[in-house]
Amino acid sequence: MSKLLVFAGSTRQHSFNRRLAHAAAGMARDAGAEVTLLELSDFDIPLYNADLEARGTPADVLRLKQVLFDHPAWIICSPEYNGSYTALLKNTIDWASSPVKGDPVWQDGTRSFRSKVVGMLSASPGALGGLRSQSHLAPLLINLECWLAPKAFALGQAGSAFDDNGALVQDAHRERVHGVIEQVLWASGRLQG
Repeated sequence: MSKLLVFAGSTRQHSFNRRLAHAAAGMARDAGAEVTLLELSDFDIPLYNADLEARGTPADVLRLKQVLFDHPAWIICSPEYNGSYTALLKNTIDWASSPVKGDPVWQDGTRSFRSKVVGMLSASPGALGGLRSQSHLAPLLINLECWLAPKAFALGQAGSAFDDNGALVQDAHRERVHGVIEQVLWASGRLQG
């Protein structure tokens, strides 16, 4: 099984997308995957600034680049703010894709992204479930040379979608998430094999 990285583009304590990331990580572990559940709040990453970067890439950015590189398969749970993905997610991607001048490993900006198989999930209290965030995130990931799984899932009415333990209540929702996980792991196995 591939090493799977799961993370949400939110650090809010009660984020629906963090709940979805936790649920997806548990389902992937149950399917036999080696899963890393990444919390972006565990990284001290400032707002991207080329002048700051010129003084030296922050250590946590280098750590993030390595974590992304080490996992051939990803699940990203993307919140939707104003019809798009979050500033946090964009900032994370901007830092992780920025070349580190003079570094023999990280001077290639797409190294952490190239050939990763990515599945997109999203959750929202609205009916569309964050679908518009996925439509904006997809071209960004493709530009960074990721492979996107054709299956994706947008969880609408997320306020009532989880039980008290954070598990998805409806079988149909679990099946849709599982379908994305399966496809990401299958494709990653073929590309990495």
